[in-house]
Amino acid sequence: MALRRAKTIGANACQLFVKSNMRWLGKPHDPEDLLLYAKELVDQRVSKVFGHTGYLINLAAPDCDKRRRSLESLVHELELAEVLGLPFLVMHPGAHLGAGEKEGIHRIVEGLDEVLVKTAKLRVRIALENTAGQGSCLGNRIAHLGQIFEKVKQPGRLGVCLDTAHFFAAGYDIRSESGWKLAIGEAGSCVGIREILAFHLNDSKAALGSRVDRHAHIGEGLIGKAAFRHILNDERFAEHPACLETPKSEDLHEDIWNLAVLRGLIGQKSSQIKRGNVAIKGKTGSKKRRG
Repeated sequence: MALRRAKTIGANACQLFVKSNMRWLGKPHDPEDLLLYAKELVDQRVSKVFGHTGYLINLAAPDCDKRRRSLESLVHELELAEVLGLPFLVMHPGAHLGAGEKEGIHRIVEGLDEVLVKTAKLRVRIALENTAGQGSCLGNRIAHLGQIFEKVKQPGRLGVCLDTAHFFAAGYDIRSESGWKLAIGEAGSCVGIREILAFHLNDSKAALGSRVDRHAHIGEGLIGKAAFRHILNDERFAEHPACLETPKSEDLHEDIWNLAVLRGLIGQKSSQIKRGNVAIKGKTGSKKRRG
């Protein structure tokens, strides 16, 4: 159904959960469901599909039941992702819960080493996501991800997914082209440009450096529509998959609108971006948005 919904809105990439995102474990995929999934993949309208881990997983947790279950859950999700043929799973690095950044990163590295040994025969990678830094969440500085890459025993099984709203809330001012280049330059220095596997394209309701994770529709947040022009036209990432994690209704008309805005920026120069109204009509009726 995730693939079918993606096709409905005209998307050519899709991020999905391999099981319930709020449960530790799930059931093995039913053979009939796998057959249906394979048939949907034959239609190349959605050509790039990747996954996201559940939200309960925290590899930075101390030695406790939650840590044990986090490790077990991550192994389980990687196995499910492998069956689906997903290239990688996006994962939040974790929250240190008061232990401090150094100890938190140490725990993440230990956890990843354990999980990667247990899944050594799998091809699926883990794409660490940059975060807003809310609470004690690690990953708001790209240097955190760099330290994990440097210390983990199998860095080749890792990658990075970059979220624009998280960048902004963490203090990276990507509204200007120079600010975007500085942020990507830091990612290149810390983990390597080749390790960037995907993007989450979200505007931000939260202010620059607020460390608050609140997503907004493209052009309706504090990053602004113009910033996505230089993001989308960065030729280094022309073939990279990206997804929206913006608020949605059941009929997904917001995604249709956001996709239209983003695609309209490709190939544009900054002087071509104008403000205007876009009307989207879905099952819930017509809704106007500022463009």
